[in-house]
Amino acid sequence: MLGWIQKASRAVMLVALVAAVGLAGCGTVERDPTSKWDADRLYAEARGEMEIANWQRARELLERLESRFPFTRHAQQAQIEIAYTYYKEGDGAQAVTAADRFLKLNPNHVNADYVQYLKGLASFSDDIGLLGRLAGQDPSTRDPKAMREAFDAFRELLARYPNSRYAPDGRARMNFLINSMAQSEVNIARYYLRRGAYVAAIQRAQGALRDYQAAPAAAEALSILVSSYDALGMPDLRDDARRVLDRNFPNKQ
Repeated sequence: MLGWIQKASRAVMLVALVAAVGLAGCGTVERDPTSKWDADRLYAEARGEMEIANWQRARELLERLESRFPFTRHAQQAQIEIAYTYYKEGDGAQAVTAADRFLKLNPNHVNADYVQYLKGLASFSDDIGLLGRLAGQDPSTRDPKAMREAFDAFRELLARYPNSRYAPDGRARMNFLINSMAQSEVNIARYYLRRGAYVAAIQRAQGALRDYQAAPAAAEALSILVSSYDALGMPDLRDDARRVLDRNFPNKQ
């Protein structure tokens, strides 16, 4: 009996010790230092993190701001800044999602044009071409789907906000994207031509001419048509393509 009592006592003491350790641990859990910050403080701290390019930390603060003060001007600005932080981190998909969310919730916001512009930038981050070509990189080799989505975003910008301060740059980027998308089609047509897939080459070249008539790549598309029709033994269509090529691009060999 005495042994059983001793064992029971030790068990009780062990449970008490574990409970005490647990309570001590709870006492050392660090509280959220931002829990008592107001909206101004949260936004100021987030902006400070953005200034040093600490995008993830800035976004954490902005998300807390939006959740704690959802019906304030700070919350709307936080939504914009969240999209921007994703864009700066190179996460285009998340940036577009955040931009779409803002535009859905705030279609008439004074900065809606900027968010639409940001959506275009995020859809196709243009680090070459219009803003300075990096050595060895060809914009036409980039994702055609991304280029189309960016083009559509900038087109929406011009349609909804024609007098926006971002409209001129959006228009310039659309022109750049048109040329890149046309060249992308021509690159594929050239690939098929080299592989001897002449029908596929013709289809791609015709698509480039149909969709991007004014693009510089039109000359190469016509040249591919001439070569493909010639390889298929279709002299009439070859000569028609050559006449169009000579008439519109007399210096094209």
